[in-house]
Amino acid sequence: MIGAAQRSISDYAIIGNTRSAALISRDGTIEWLCWPRFDSASWFAALLDPERGGLFSLRPTDAFHATRRYVGDTNVLETTFRTAGGELRLTDLMPVASEDAKRRELWPAHEILRRMECVEGEVSMELAYSPRPDYARAGAVLDDRGRLGIFCGNGDEVLVLCAEDPLEISTGSRDARASFTLRKGERRYVSLVFSKREPAVLPPLGAAAGARVDASLAWWTQWIARCQYDGPFRDAVVRGALTLKLMTYAPSGAVIAAPTTSLPEHRGGVRNWDYRYCWLRDSSLTLQALLDLGYTAEAESFLSWTIHTTRITWPELQVVYTLYGGAELAEQELPHLAGFASSRPVRIGNGAEGQLQLDIYGEVLDAVYQYVRRGGRLDGLTKRMIVGLGETVCKRWREPDEGIWEIRAGRRQHTYSKAMCWVALDRLLALHEAKQLELPAERFARERAAIRDQIEQRGYNERLGSYVSVLDGDDVDASLLMLARYRSVDPSSPRMRGTLDAIRSRLGANGLLYRYRGADDGLPGNEGAFGICSFWAVSAQALAGDIDGAATTFEGVLRFANDVGLFAEEIDPATGAALGNFPQAFTHVGVIDAALVLRAAARGDDTRAATAGGGHV
Repeated sequence: MIGAAQRSISDYAIIGNTRSAALISRDGTIEWLCWPRFDSASWFAALLDPERGGLFSLRPTDAFHATRRYVGDTNVLETTFRTAGGELRLTDLMPVASEDAKRRELWPAHEILRRMECVEGEVSMELAYSPRPDYARAGAVLDDRGRLGIFCGNGDEVLVLCAEDPLEISTGSRDARASFTLRKGERRYVSLVFSKREPAVLPPLGAAAGARVDASLAWWTQWIARCQYDGPFRDAVVRGALTLKLMTYAPSGAVIAAPTTSLPEHRGGVRNWDYRYCWLRDSSLTLQALLDLGYTAEAESFLSWTIHTTRITWPELQVVYTLYGGAELAEQELPHLAGFASSRPVRIGNGAEGQLQLDIYGEVLDAVYQYVRRGGRLDGLTKRMIVGLGETVCKRWREPDEGIWEIRAGRRQHTYSKAMCWVALDRLLALHEAKQLELPAERFARERAAIRDQIEQRGYNERLGSYVSVLDGDDVDASLLMLARYRSVDPSSPRMRGTLDAIRSRLGANGLLYRYRGADDGLPGNEGAFGICSFWAVSAQALAGDIDGAATTFEGVLRFANDVGLFAEEIDPATGAALGNFPQAFTHVGVIDAALVLRAAARGDDTRAATAGGGHV
């Protein structure tokens, strides 16, 4: 395994089944796995502590060179090892199939299937298995049950490892090892199954395991065939869509920010957060991406989750929720884990749950508006609920908040938060004018106008020729680019063009954008350029009419994906290294949205734009 000091976040790829996910390193080691859900405690966490965290490795015993790819347009990972003696392909996946297929044959609810195929010469392999339940806080005792595999229990949960070659449990019963040699044409399968409070389903290996691989490849291929995007940068859009699907928790429709916790925004620093939850900030762009790519069922499930979730805290909104819409995400530290590249503390839970973030009202209501605009219908309870959110906006928009970036340095009068409160009322008024709902239109319109006046009078700095991050301030942040995207400001207006120029001048680095620089956010250290902000710049350029410039910017940012097309939350502009949790759903939403905006702008098509000022539905 690569030494901890040399590891890069870009070294990982992801597999999953829309319930949970695993991160696999370039050398075939599963270093992160939470089962049964994305936000469950980890079984393998070598990602955060190579010594204590636990892992599951399959790799050659001799020196090797490894390359990897996803098989076609799927989320099935293939790693090719080349040694002096031969070449071997390792295929990793969490099997997925249609419900009909699962009814015909009993499948485990949670499985990682690993297939080794020697394609040239011969290759000696070694298996290393070290489960460490509950973030390595619980003891792991392995029990060899012969043909049934090796069991590892933790309370009412169990992992079962099955292989076609003998496995040897080490002294102390905490680890298992195996060594075997494959010659050209030979295959071996290894299966890892999780079960909770029920008998474990132990699927057969051999030809039956091969059928699960084929069924999973077919499932992903059929899913991505529904993608309706036909514009430029299609490979990046397709990979973005596949990644977004992996970030979806199918039982509830929620979309998580990332499947990991505590991957650092600054190596060795304290900016380490748990992103295995769902942020309302992401709702509108995520919904539009799904709808405009043709994934109506996923979009409706996501919106249903959003509406259900917001009922829990209605008429107030919380920044972040759990996969099932829970509002309790108490943040705590795990001091026994060393952290990725010694970046501590390692955190679970997220303190953003207690912050005030007023922009999310605009996000949620714009998502509802976009859904109706594309033909969706609202029930009576949903209509009453979203009008209630508008009432909250009228009541609270003048307050300071922590803002979109969830700063931990107190509340401020963020311009972007005001603008999204304007969006919230604007979208409700548009729905009212289209007779989709009833609301106190005169009062909502009066408050909308008051917000507009404050943005233009106090959120714009004449000396800078730019909108600013805080009312009456002189700093910019990248969220201001979204004033054009949400059409709270005319994208081609002198003020918006000046804002784009100021942001690129002050926040730009090597073709990327920081979200802010020099601002006191209550934390020590720095961070990298923010992935989605760099894609927001593409949209802002395209909406301002600079189509060629936007395409060039897009090409430049796409260069920072890793070898299998994945983006983290942030990027180090100096080295290109990925920073923050990985892969980041919001960054990939940014890829998709920028491509869709760029395509529409190039065609002179404004149908994706949100109509400002109470437009038609």
